Amino acid sequence: MEIESSNIPMECESHEVEEPYSDHTKVVRPKSLEELIQELHKVFDSDKVNVDYVKRLMTLYISNRKDWKKYAKFDPHRYTRNLVDGGNGKFNLMVLCWGEANGSSIHSHANAHCFMKVLDGSVREELYDWPSEDSTETSMSPRQKNTYEKNSCAYISDEIGLHRVENPSHSDKAVTLHLYSPPFDECESFDQRTGHKNTVKVTFWSKFGKRTPYGVCATTKEARKNAENN
Repeated sequence: MEIESSNIPMECESHEVEEPYSDHTKVVRPKSLEELIQELHKVFDSDKVNVDYVKRLMTLYISNRKDWKKYAKFDPHRYTRNLVDGGNGKFNLMVLCWGEANGSSIHSHANAHCFMKVLDGSVREELYDWPSEDSTETSMSPRQKNTYEKNSCAYISDEIGLHRVENPSHSDKAVTLHLYSPPFDECESFDQRTGHKNTVKVTFWSKFGKRTPYGVCATTKEARKNAENN
């Protein structure tokens, strides 16, 4: 039975889902990134996907640089977004590489479910409420700040709010593994001072370990202005 990626229901309570990948207490630790990817394909082949199960599965994978180093491509000026696996039409998996003090804008996730696992270093997340549409100009202040260390995993959706992610270190790089379901190629980016939003394209710096045309050409000011990597 084919399921459209935009119609994948996500259930947070395992007892509500009568599916083989519903009980997050029974997750088996993946031995490698490749094994994690294989398990994710099985999980997302189901009609219903359990958020807690996916988060636990990604948390249990112990980061091994040998598994993901070919995807870890850095840019000296900004973080990069590198496709690892295109999923089965219901998700995609990517490695984000954060240079020293690199960070994203405040952004939404296009109604997708988003998982972020730290592979190396640490990242800081700021959570924001959606700005009021009744106000023409509203400064945005974070309601919560979280720091995630190596091998921890976080989850966010538009129902939870907006966020910004950054590498807080000025001396060490950071690498994170992201799963988005369903995949998306546009999201909304917000100006923290005014709350104004813009729709931006999300692009890949590399795919499957190889640089994309965007990755090669994105040294121009205009390309950087019109693209958002998260």
